[in-house]
Amino acid sequence: VMKYLCMVYCEESKLAALSQADYDKLVAEHGVLNEALQKSGHYITAHALEPVRTAKIVRVRNGKLSATDGPFAETKEQLAGVYLIDARDLDDALRVAGRIPAVRMGTVEIRPVMELR
Repeated sequence: VMKYLCMVYCEESKLAALSQADYDKLVAEHGVLNEALQKSGHYITAHALEPVRTAKIVRVRNGKLSATDGPFAETKEQLAGVYLIDARDLDDALRVAGRIPAVRMGTVEIRPVMELR
């Protein structure tokens, strides 16, 4: 079993354009998925993120810390949330990522977690 980070990217403008009922339905679908992943043993944690306007970028250059407003890169889609899962292999992780409701509006990037010793 390996850990995989599933990074959920969506266009914030599309999320903001949802009616309250559609937004509430999307949130509820994520809750249902979380319960299913807990039962299947895949779930470690999942979190939605606040809007990108709240993000800060931290850098250290020449020993000096600087913090600037995010996001780091200009893209149409912003990081909206993450799932950290246990999966047997990449194919298993792909199946889990395909069940994330927000994938219908955006994309999910999957990356194996490197175990540091």
